[in-house]
Amino acid sequence: MGVTVSAFRPLTFATTFIYSARVTPLNSGTDSFTGNPNASSRLRDSGEPGRAPAAGWPYRHGVTETANARKIAFATFVRRALDEARATRAWSGTEVSRRTGVSRQTINRWVRGDWASDPEAERVVAFCEGLGLNPAAAFAALGWDRAAAGPRTGQAAPPMDPDVEALLRRLVDPQVSDAEKFHIRETIRYLAYRPTLPVDVRKRGNQAG
Repeated sequence: MGVTVSAFRPLTFATTFIYSARVTPLNSGTDSFTGNPNASSRLRDSGEPGRAPAAGWPYRHGVTETANARKIAFATFVRRALDEARATRAWSGTEVSRRTGVSRQTINRWVRGDWASDPEAERVVAFCEGLGLNPAAAFAALGWDRAAAGPRTGQAAPPMDPDVEALLRRLVDPQVSDAEKFHIRETIRYLAYRPTLPVDVRKRGNQAG
């Protein structure tokens, strides 16, 4: 069977009709997918790098940045306090926790800055007082009012034993050698954490004396 060229002419005409329109690339300055040639399809950020966004910008990080800065400042304060206690008093983390009454888990969260709400003021004050630090420094790191870091009222300090006062004076006396101060500290530490004797044993000792 023979096929003539005239048989393909209708197909050629249909193809030419379908693809007769030329494809013109969009001009980003004039054309748009929105159908409005005067409006771009997407708003572009014309702000300058490093500059705060204009008013009404939905994404603001001021509060987050402030919270992170407070966490870093307080973590630095706690870390330095722990380092000083370790260097000057040979206190481990467990010892610091026992002296201050603040759990190690809480102290570790402070060091890592792993807290969503502010630390409890009572714990911060207890931590500072247990290490002989001024709570005002911790309050400043947290951005709190320093006036609220004053000494706690309602708890009268018990009278100090005269012998203990004498030992404390020797510890701050520049005429006393470092070796003597170390011996005093070790003796106090041993006596402070020695197991308490039962009452009946102490009574027998007093009667024997």
